[in-house]
Amino acid sequence: MAQWDRLRQLPAVYRQQLHELYDRDALPMDIRHYLSVWIEKQEWPRAARDHDLAVVLLQVLLENLDIQHSRFVQEESFLMQHNIRRYKQNFQRYLEDPCALASTILWFLEKEREILQSADLTEKVQYLQVEQEAMEISSQQDLERKMAGLRNEVQCMEHTIKCLEEQQDEFDFKYQTHKMEVVVDEAVKKNQIRVLQNLVNKLNESRKSTLSDLNKLLDRTEHLIDILVRKELVDWQRRQQKASIGAPDDVCLNQLEKWFTCVAVCLFQVREFLSKLDELVGKVSYDNDPVKAHKPALQKRADTLLKDLLQSSFVVETQPSMPQGKGPMVLRTNVQFSVKTRLLVKFPELNHSMKVNVSMERYRRFNVLGTKTKALNMAESQNGGMVADFRHLTLKEQKSGGGNKGASDIPLTVTEELHIIFFDTVFELKGLSVELQASSLPVVIISNSSQQQSAWASILWFNMLSQDTKDVKFFANSPAAAWPQFAEMLSWQFLAATKRGLNNDQLEMIAHRLFGKHENYDTCKVAWSKFCKENTPDTFWVWFDGILVMVKTYLEDLWRDGLIMGFVSKGKEKSLLKRKQRGTFLLRFSESIIGGITFSWVEITATGEPDVKTVQPFTKVDLMQIPFQEIIRNFQILEADNIPESPLLYLYPNTPKDEAFGKYYSTKSGDDNPYIKYIKTKLVNTLEAKSPMSCDMVEGEGLEPVNGLYGEAAGESGSPHHPVQLKALSNSKLSFHHRASGFRLCFGLLEYKISTHVKVFREQGNVLSCISWGCWLPLLHAYALLSALLITK
Repeated sequence: MAQWDRLRQLPAVYRQQLHELYDRDALPMDIRHYLSVWIEKQEWPRAARDHDLAVVLLQVLLENLDIQHSRFVQEESFLMQHNIRRYKQNFQRYLEDPCALASTILWFLEKEREILQSADLTEKVQYLQVEQEAMEISSQQDLERKMAGLRNEVQCMEHTIKCLEEQQDEFDFKYQTHKMEVVVDEAVKKNQIRVLQNLVNKLNESRKSTLSDLNKLLDRTEHLIDILVRKELVDWQRRQQKASIGAPDDVCLNQLEKWFTCVAVCLFQVREFLSKLDELVGKVSYDNDPVKAHKPALQKRADTLLKDLLQSSFVVETQPSMPQGKGPMVLRTNVQFSVKTRLLVKFPELNHSMKVNVSMERYRRFNVLGTKTKALNMAESQNGGMVADFRHLTLKEQKSGGGNKGASDIPLTVTEELHIIFFDTVFELKGLSVELQASSLPVVIISNSSQQQSAWASILWFNMLSQDTKDVKFFANSPAAAWPQFAEMLSWQFLAATKRGLNNDQLEMIAHRLFGKHENYDTCKVAWSKFCKENTPDTFWVWFDGILVMVKTYLEDLWRDGLIMGFVSKGKEKSLLKRKQRGTFLLRFSESIIGGITFSWVEITATGEPDVKTVQPFTKVDLMQIPFQEIIRNFQILEADNIPESPLLYLYPNTPKDEAFGKYYSTKSGDDNPYIKYIKTKLVNTLEAKSPMSCDMVEGEGLEPVNGLYGEAAGESGSPHHPVQLKALSNSKLSFHHRASGFRLCFGLLEYKISTHVKVFREQGNVLSCISWGCWLPLLHAYALLSALLITK
């Protein structure tokens, strides 16, 4: 297929590049279109060097234009007749230098081939890449098109400057020849002066046109810089904020680096064009020279645009983080942390020449220790970017007699104080020197590992809500979070830790815990104080993070496979299970015990009514000894005649237990199971034997209370609950079970009674009675321990 025909069939983005290429009179698109077959068959590379061939091709071109003109006369196309006549007049100026015309046409043909190659490459890349969102693709393609247009304009300007230089050399040669010749004939002399005047007039017009084109080129560049700095870079910074707290956002800088570098290269070329104009003016100048009048303003504008671009191109690619930290931006004094900066304008000649220095702001005074100066280089980056990777920095707080809070009088806790780390360097290239500074996202600096949980909560809250990345006083008046935004952040925590986020049902349970029962939670808001406040042990974040740590440490595989329903209230749990067959169970997180997980199942009473039973929650103390799947596998209770039987048969809604958990079981079973000894002797659980479901709590009830021995087994005050002994798989003697069961039953009833009285007096504000009843609990525990030892003997 002919080259021109292929170009016409390209997607719109590349046809637009073609329009921009022919948006000038050097080779009108009309001529390229109507003479396309003839143009593509000629030897333009040879004609650009061979004057005789160039003369022949120019004559044939003019003849073809005559033919086209006659055609449009016959078709009565008045407009095209006018255009063809004008084009022919323009081409006749090449009669003195036909090789210049050949070079011009050759240049256009090469640019066409570049557009075709770009389109082919894009098609191959799109075939290999995973599809992105349609809007993102459209936006990137639009920006790519503009970048291609900028590169094309710069190349055209390079050609224009070259033609201008040749035009000036022609004038200068004829002018110098005229000065050396002694012409006696006045008529000849006047004719020579007239020719020279015409040449200088054309030179003046060319200079004006070149300056105008340079101004338009800077307009295009300014528009692109505005898009890069105020949109693309800002969007990336926001994605980095969200990604730092778990969002699955793409924060790769390769595409931004490509765009920033493209614009910087073009601006450096513009500076070279302006220098070339200075050089030309130094050789030939005259009164009212437009270059002398307008070049300084263009120079200042080009330098300003380049500095703005460079100052925005220095960023922190990887935020400060400790190897064993809770998350990025939580730093501990005297513990090493790492951070990586990157220059998005990539010039290989600057490799290892730009030094980056690290410093801290002065809100609280810290000394940065370690290797504080590194060179930007391409060796420390997998993709060849210009990076400075600081891997061994530490912070040491300065001690002063006046305190360490600086000038701040805002009453913030240590984990609410935000700090910024700065990185400074100098860009020096081709006579341009620009100071650059990048800054980290706000970090929290702690001195003890016990502060990590609260510090990470501050980082979550800031990066969820604030888009001002330098607002270190954010917590002086922290805004509330809307539920949709807050829910998304919570889901990110599980997604980042386990590769599985929270579904709508799980988020609804959390919303119910925070706000109570609502039809829609979208208008609800969570205050910072409700989410996490230092020295308050029962905040939402402490509860949620305890679950997250437990899942990540002990239950990640089960959670990722969707076996744990997790966030479900007791009321919801009952409404789900009461309609299921006997032995159906589900796994949920404790609402009252930090980092606890429990399971509930359906039993059928003698009257045929469903009864839901729940075990005391398992915590890390249990899970670090026995994998949770082994607890589920071996869990049994003593039925009538002390016959052990597993009550867990079907994982909700109806998956057989071994089918759901089988792939996680130990390969050994029975007495060979490595966990059976622990299960036999130590794993004793309790459940609540409730009255039939008609007497239980319904869906939407409040949270479960903190309970005594029976943990979540205890019900509301006044409800008749009777503790029943549960035991994991056991082959011990029945006499032991009878004695132990009797003792534990009595002990359980006593503790439940005491706990109930303490709770009532606490709610009434009766401190003395609360203390009086509460003092029995330690004595009861001591007695229980002694009795248990006697029983086991």
